[in-house]
Amino acid sequence: MKNKLQNKIEEDALLREVVEEVKNEELQKIWNKYGLFIIIGIALVLTLTVSFESIKAWQQRKNQELSNAYSIALSLQNQGRFDESLGIYNTLAEKASGIYADLAKIQIANVYLEQDRKDDAVAVLQTMINDTDTSSQMRDIAALKLASYKLDGNAPASEIKPLLEPLLNDENGSDVARELLAMLYIRENNNAQAKIEYEKITSSAKASDTLKARARDMINILEETN
Repeated sequence: MKNKLQNKIEEDALLREVVEEVKNEELQKIWNKYGLFIIIGIALVLTLTVSFESIKAWQQRKNQELSNAYSIALSLQNQGRFDESLGIYNTLAEKASGIYADLAKIQIANVYLEQDRKDDAVAVLQTMINDTDTSSQMRDIAALKLASYKLDGNAPASEIKPLLEPLLNDENGSDVARELLAMLYIRENNNAQAKIEYEKITSSAKASDTLKARARDMINILEETN
């Protein structure tokens, strides 16, 4: 019995040794055939990993630099140092891309308005509205800002409505645009239509509580004046 057990152990050990040799031979064949490709593949993966991390780090540094530049320009603007702030904003608008370029353009328009350079401000905002490379959100902001400026400046309704109406027609329509439209109707002595617009704001699921409260106040005022 003992000899049988010993033979069994020896047979199992021999079998494992044979299997291991076969595995090694197969691996050697694979290596002989594909070894160079394996090395290239590993090198490529490592290169891509390093490149991705390098690009990621560079992008983070770039975003931080853009953020710092924008913050400095905003601080200069708040101090009334408009020419200095415009220099930074213009650089961001021309050389940066994405959100910082768009924000810089909005601020350029703001500086122009503070300098009473109204035509220049309007030109910047209108260019943003027409530029398809500008994000849709920033185009909407530019349209709202331009409509608000024109409303304050008593521009004709024919110039203001085309800026606001595109912001009302889709499912993500702007309640702020609707409020500006209501104010335009009040200016045009069309209180009934203004009330309709304010009522739409009060029933909007997206409108803020502050905007809804303001709309309800305006509805009450309009009802009292009738």
